[in-house]
Amino acid sequence: MTDHASIFDQPIPNNLVAEIASLSSRAVSADFLVLVEALKSRFGSSLEAVLLYGSCLRSDDLGDGVVDFYAIVNSYGKAYPERYLGYLNAWLAPNVFYLEVSAPGHTQEKKFRAKYAVVSMTDFEQGTWRWFHPYLWARFAQPSRLLYVRDETIRKHIYTALARAVVTFLKSSLPMLNSSVANVEAIWVNGLTQTYAAELRPERATRAQQLAQINLDDYTRLTEHAAPVLVGMLEMLPDGDYRCLINAADRRRAQWRWRLRRWQGTVLSVLRLTKAAFTFSDSISYAAWKIERHTGVRVEVTPMLRRHPVLWGFKVSWQLLRRGVIR
Repeated sequence: MTDHASIFDQPIPNNLVAEIASLSSRAVSADFLVLVEALKSRFGSSLEAVLLYGSCLRSDDLGDGVVDFYAIVNSYGKAYPERYLGYLNAWLAPNVFYLEVSAPGHTQEKKFRAKYAVVSMTDFEQGTWRWFHPYLWARFAQPSRLLYVRDETIRKHIYTALARAVVTFLKSSLPMLNSSVANVEAIWVNGLTQTYAAELRPERATRAQQLAQINLDDYTRLTEHAAPVLVGMLEMLPDGDYRCLINAADRRRAQWRWRLRRWQGTVLSVLRLTKAAFTFSDSISYAAWKIERHTGVRVEVTPMLRRHPVLWGFKVSWQLLRRGVIR
């Protein structure tokens, strides 16, 4: 089997970068651009790029949803007038904020809402390639849209980072496959399942399979183009399935790594949720809404919870963990 370090050092296939470029350039609703303009005004010259990802990706009508963006900046110090926000972002990326913009051209008041995470270009490139925890490479191995980019140099950096996220996702998750021969759907369901388990997430157990099925054509092409840098791990078969070439020793090492990621993810999730209580406007209501949306379980937002979001947030999170609502 190919050594993991050598896979990190291999160049990214041009075909994979080209596929990422095509996928990231697909048209989206013009409503998203209203929010992007607000981000451009918010960050000014520090903004390098804006990526759209998540459940609203294929939506033509933003409706009552909350759009997910990543705002990539050149410097945390330049991105914020408040110095403490820059320190928090550098300490544990990303910072997460809420954005609400009135929609133009509507006779009745209508608002577009978004949640945006802020990360530097350096952290984005490291997080999609070198980070041990899958927080960034798991998100951006999945389809996203590049809605704004400062210039062509930054565009190339973004496409390369997204392509690296795909390679890192597959390289890290393939040893956890239960079968020596698998189709593309099984490969991505396995990877998504492992990465979801490494964070405190409210998604249902079937969410990984739903995402794999929705994006199956994209994942099929991405896997095929990533295969050249996974020699020794993955072999494409004539029928389009893949043979996973993982020996027992590497499988055991991977199991320990994922156990460590799950432990690390619990700690990081709690820290990020705590930090969001100070950066995300009405984070408690948003968290309750998201849990109910994904699981059907309603979390009561009490006055005590609003007054003490960190302390009572820990209590609610522990209760939901014990009930299996979040994992």
